[in-house]
Amino acid sequence: MANAPDPAQHSGPAPDSSPAQSSDLAALQAAAAQAEADAAEAAATAAAAKAAAARAALQAAQAEATPAEPAPAEPATADAAPTELEGWARVVHDGYGFEGDVLTLGALVEDGAANPAVQVGLPLAMMNRHGLVAGATGTGKTKTLQVMTEALSNAGVPVFVADIKGDLSGLAVEGTGNEKLLARTQSIGQDWQARSHPVEFYTLGGQGTGIPIRTTVTDFGPLLLAKVLGLNSTQESSLGLIFHWADTQGLALLDLKDLRSTIAYLVSDDGKGELKGIGGLSAATAGVILREIVALQAQGADVFFGEPAFATSDLLRTTADGRGLISALELPGVQDRPALFSTFIMWLLADLFSELPEVGDLPKPKLVFFFDEAHLLFTGASKDFLVQVTQTVRLIRSKGVGVFFVTQSPKDVPADVLAQLGNRVQHALRAFTPDDATALRAAARTFPKSDYDIERLLQELGTGEAITTVLTEKGAPTPVAWTRLRAPQSSMDPAPESVLQQTVDASPAAARYAVAVDNESAYELLTARMATAEQAKADAAAEAERLKAEAAAEKDAEKSAAAAAREAERKAKEEARAAERAAREKEKAAQQRKATANKGFESLLRSAGTQIGREITRSVFGTRKR
Repeated sequence: MANAPDPAQHSGPAPDSSPAQSSDLAALQAAAAQAEADAAEAAATAAAAKAAAARAALQAAQAEATPAEPAPAEPATADAAPTELEGWARVVHDGYGFEGDVLTLGALVEDGAANPAVQVGLPLAMMNRHGLVAGATGTGKTKTLQVMTEALSNAGVPVFVADIKGDLSGLAVEGTGNEKLLARTQSIGQDWQARSHPVEFYTLGGQGTGIPIRTTVTDFGPLLLAKVLGLNSTQESSLGLIFHWADTQGLALLDLKDLRSTIAYLVSDDGKGELKGIGGLSAATAGVILREIVALQAQGADVFFGEPAFATSDLLRTTADGRGLISALELPGVQDRPALFSTFIMWLLADLFSELPEVGDLPKPKLVFFFDEAHLLFTGASKDFLVQVTQTVRLIRSKGVGVFFVTQSPKDVPADVLAQLGNRVQHALRAFTPDDATALRAAARTFPKSDYDIERLLQELGTGEAITTVLTEKGAPTPVAWTRLRAPQSSMDPAPESVLQQTVDASPAAARYAVAVDNESAYELLTARMATAEQAKADAAAEAERLKAEAAAEKDAEKSAAAAAREAERKAKEEARAAERAAREKEKAAQQRKATANKGFESLLRSAGTQIGREITRSVFGTRKR
């Protein structure tokens, strides 16, 4: 601080000066000294403020710096606040002064300019309270997702990202700086350095470039599958019976082909008696389930079910240098097949929930999910599906898992799911239609009270800017902050195909999951069983036919013998009758001959008698003799 002028330094008296003049001079000297002192103090305060701002910017940059081991983000404290902060800037600074590690999002914007002294971030301990990143197309929400993913990885937190459009594959490639980018990052207090991050690329069943993720129908389970298929309670219980029977029979349901063959068997003549003792399976119910399975197969679900089954624990890995592994599910081919996407997500969350232990609140999460284009998850979803997702999101928090939905509008996410999301980064919204305007007003009303005209600000936000509000470590919402977001350190363009392929080839997971395995399962066993049954039927039919032929031959022989006997008998009878006739004829002939002989004799006798009689008569009467 500058010292006041010393009157003793002036040499010699002033004999012509009056006492009044001396008094005025002293007063002026004192005033000048006080002014110099005030100026020096103001300069010192400004210098201190500038130094504090520089320290805050340095701390924010260090949070993104490359650590040999994951360096926790610097806790923001009230001591770092420059003394000149006033109004809403002071409120925001104090509201985002967290005690633990922080994922820095960007800097507060005041009157269109970023204030690097007020950093806006999200406490890592509250990442398991889930969140929403929303905004119209082209407002920068995917880059926000990329920034958050990088920061989590640097902090040693594994991340899973559903990359619908392939934009996030650039995480594996170093970014490219330019003058415009560096000017922006410096203005928000970000010490930007190009760097790549550890990424594992996955695909659903091998569609695209990545390590295939598959699971078996048995592991998926009847309850979850019934919700995916949209079955009612009766059909769901029938599906449970099918799974139960397959388990008791030792029939592995590995893919949808196995399930279809099992259902077909249980309604066939050979298998329809298998479930009679436990309720049975009607042909009508089986038909509904089969039709829904075929519809799911039409969405490409065949590629998801099979072996080798993916272990969700592989998503919880970190690298040798302590950074969290980023698991990027590349899904550019499923935009027109939302059922496949939603089926996978339901299984993944449910499997993690069942496998992970209860851990409560941790200093940082064990895993964070980002679902880009989240509207695909809920398009055409059944009520049961929404209930399942809501329950899973609500309960998985205690497992140390955070879930963030990334979509164009908050209305894309069902209200029951939105109610579970504590953190929000809202990019600009557009209102071109009355429905858009209604949605905009509804979104604006959901933010905490602030000095902003939220509805107007949502339409004026620039690319890479957002309205942010998150949960503090005490669970209370932070003040609404107009935030200019940080830039990704990795490439903002999709990674070249060669980089994807090299990454996949170098991954140890490729050896376990790359090649599909078609093990013996229900389809083969039931096919063999039915073939055996059919063969047995054929053999039985052949034996029956043989016996029938033999019986027919025997019967024919008996008929022939009977016919021969009858013929012999007939001939014998005919011969007997012929002999009898011959005897009769012979006897008749003899009688006739005898009769003829007798007649001759009698005739002779008659003639003789007549002659004699005549002669006697003539003699007596004296007639003449002839």
